[in-house]
Amino acid sequence: MSGLKIVFMGTPEFAVSSLEKLIHSPHTVMGIVTQPDKPRGRGKRLAPSPVKSFAESNQIPAILQPLSLRDPAFLKDLQSLHADIFVVVAFRILPEAVFSMPPLGTINVHPSLLPKYRGAAPINWTIINGETETGVTIMQISKGIDAGGILLQQRIAIYPDETAGSLHDRLAAIGSDMLLETLQKFQDHHIKPTVQDDSLATPAPKITKEDCHISFNQPADQVKNWIHGLSPFPTGFALLRGERINFYKALQVSVLESGQPPGTIVKVSSDGLFVACCPGILNILEMQRQGKKRLQAAEFLRGFPIKSQERFS
Repeated sequence: MSGLKIVFMGTPEFAVSSLEKLIHSPHTVMGIVTQPDKPRGRGKRLAPSPVKSFAESNQIPAILQPLSLRDPAFLKDLQSLHADIFVVVAFRILPEAVFSMPPLGTINVHPSLLPKYRGAAPINWTIINGETETGVTIMQISKGIDAGGILLQQRIAIYPDETAGSLHDRLAAIGSDMLLETLQKFQDHHIKPTVQDDSLATPAPKITKEDCHISFNQPADQVKNWIHGLSPFPTGFALLRGERINFYKALQVSVLESGQPPGTIVKVSSDGLFVACCPGILNILEMQRQGKKRLQAAEFLRGFPIKSQERFS
């Protein structure tokens, strides 16, 4: 049986795993839709999205980068690709004129157990909130953010030391396999969506800069969850001597009150930077000064000596 004709919509690295699986499958990727090139780096040169870079290196015939998804010229170009189905992985909210266009509709690979964590940053919020399990949901796109019928879902456990980065990579690989399974069900006519229970929905909004400013005025395990949930991107931080210090990995070492104000550095050693929380003590294991390399604590402290009783704000 020949495969389906697909238009793929996505932008970040998370989407590349699914696109790669598609181009090595019986299905045909007729084209991709991705964000316009954006200025990046110190020189602010225009750079393509990860999905566009992958599409160009794999000779995908059509690359569409509309400023507006309602642009009549874009809609005409999209229609001309004659896709059977659209596949969306980490893209923008689609207008009905787009998601209703192909005969088989539009499906989305979403890295959470919907209806939990609807929104732009499900992986981050899953770690921040201390969840012990998550997964991937393949769903139909309809009106409403991440509210369409569920076509396939898979659960996985979250590791105790998991970061958003490591969970991102695991879910991207799982989602790409689930995508192929879902497309096969479409071909076999064995697909039946399950309606989501909206009463169980929880939000996963875009992470703000304010979210990234780590507060030590909370229990040590919660501070660790914030650091890991923002690692490696968009990155949690606090200020020391007026300078931004980024955090990437941490370990709760005590649940007891330290007797020190939250954010106070209670111990400095080759094992890490021990910081008072409320309650508990957290060992910061990986850090970074702005514009410098990400380093293990011992190496960081050699280049940036810190004394006990200094305090993060």
